[in-house]
Amino acid sequence: MSSAAVEVPRVDSPPFDRWPWGRRTFVMGIINVTPDSFSGDGLVDRLEEVVERARAMVEAGADILDVGGESTRPGHTPVPAEEELRRVIPAIRAIRAALPDIPISIDTSKAVVAEAALAAGATMINDVRGLTGDPAMASLAAQAGVPVVIMHDREIRRPEELIPRLVRELGQRIDRALAAGVKWERIIIDPGFGFGKEPELNLLLLRRLREVTVLGRPLLVGTSRKRTIGYVLGTPPEDRLEGTAATVALAIANGADIVRVHDVAAMVRVVRMSDAVVRGTW
Repeated sequence: MSSAAVEVPRVDSPPFDRWPWGRRTFVMGIINVTPDSFSGDGLVDRLEEVVERARAMVEAGADILDVGGESTRPGHTPVPAEEELRRVIPAIRAIRAALPDIPISIDTSKAVVAEAALAAGATMINDVRGLTGDPAMASLAAQAGVPVVIMHDREIRRPEELIPRLVRELGQRIDRALAAGVKWERIIIDPGFGFGKEPELNLLLLRRLREVTVLGRPLLVGTSRKRTIGYVLGTPPEDRLEGTAATVALAIANGADIVRVHDVAAMVRVVRMSDAVVRGTW
């Protein structure tokens, strides 16, 4: 199936266009419908639990729900599009039926999955391959008119290359999106904490995150429960709450506009306190 063959529902006024960027930080709650999530929170084929988790996240203060059907942990096994569709489409439909007003992001690098997810009720695309994994993704995002998260996932090894390459390569991906017709105001960028970067560079990325804001688009940061936290604290994924809280607070201090997290209730409190200090709002 190709995006040109199927009419994609347009979202003419996504809520993101009206969000007060810079005045507060937004929280994206992670809903994994996979059997192999690195953090052990996968809910594949468990729709009732998916809806329960979605409700709990929204009640706790999540602004967006991010639904993904393919693990991107180190060493993951790629999932065929048919299986990814089987996992995510029922979940998105169930969440949309239960929570008609919540923005839903589809976490995928496949245009065919994103297209079906938008038809099922998703309102945003979160592409960990930054529109480079599938040549049809950029035109699909443009055609649908939805916000799109463009992530950096290329390997960087040398500290002195980190920020120059991030800015250059994310800029190239933004240009690719614009050339395909994606509107500037619907682009969000993600520097790819944990993707193609060893722990020392991830820590450096957080220290120098403010420099990435030169690209002029809202910045999404996803540090939740990741390996770098375990590297520092020596804890397994399920015991990284405090480490996640520290990285979320520091990301906000250094320019993050959206934080992508597993533990929504706790991180909403971290966000509120951080915003009170950094932005003077809560």
